[in-house]
Amino acid sequence: MEAQTNGPFPNIQSKHSLVAKYVTEDVWGKLKGLQTKTSGFTLIQAIACAVEFDNQHCGIYAGDWDSYKDFAPVFDPLIQEYHGISANSKHSSDMDTSKIKGNIKEEVPVHSCRIRVGRSIDGFGLSPGITKEQRLGVEKLMKNAVQNLPSDLAGQYYPLTGMKESVRQQLVDDHFLFVSGDRNLTVAGMERDWPEGRGIFHNAEKTFLIWVNEEDQLRIISMENGGNVKGVFERLCLGIKTVGDSVRKESGKEFCLDPKYGYVHSCPTNLGTGMRAS
Repeated sequence: MEAQTNGPFPNIQSKHSLVAKYVTEDVWGKLKGLQTKTSGFTLIQAIACAVEFDNQHCGIYAGDWDSYKDFAPVFDPLIQEYHGISANSKHSSDMDTSKIKGNIKEEVPVHSCRIRVGRSIDGFGLSPGITKEQRLGVEKLMKNAVQNLPSDLAGQYYPLTGMKESVRQQLVDDHFLFVSGDRNLTVAGMERDWPEGRGIFHNAEKTFLIWVNEEDQLRIISMENGGNVKGVFERLCLGIKTVGDSVRKESGKEFCLDPKYGYVHSCPTNLGTGMRAS
């Protein structure tokens, strides 16, 4: 959906969504004329999925960090209800791996372990609102940043644009490749200019991955066969710090970290640490 301002109050098809609850006609009237500074994102773009589909729970995405601030009358109560936090809450996280005691026993039949986080680089839009130039800028920055990783995380970046069939098939076989076609991501604007500006990095051991410009600017992933959860988490923490340091060295930019909501993601359900484990 293209950026639009001052349109009529939309027909929100997801009647029981959080968007339907918090995007009232009064709130719409106050926010419908706003466009964010970073990517020119509007409220109608943010709620596109709730308007298009009838099965959304949240139904909203942010187009940039500005979206959470400019459209706060919608995002704030929605986030607080979804995450069960108060209006004056503050984000905190502890990534000190030395505090983890114990691990899964080797004899336990665990097939694999995967932990990931999302991260966004300040100054660029998030996937629903990011401009073509910004998306290419993120990719260029990451191509350079991954050159500075330590030997155990070092590897190769594979751009989706112009990818050889043999490389594509190997990434599919490894279950690394993300693909287009998700209806929510498409309607939310995240698959514009596909596949340009997108790619995958992985280390030689295929235990450390970075997805570039999928649902989030960055998905940083640590994984391996077996149940060594502590080892996977230690690698993830090292990877997050190293990537952040490398981005800072290359560009002077930091990851978007909101004092109230934590690390900024395109989907408000991922706010906080942005971490998922499986």
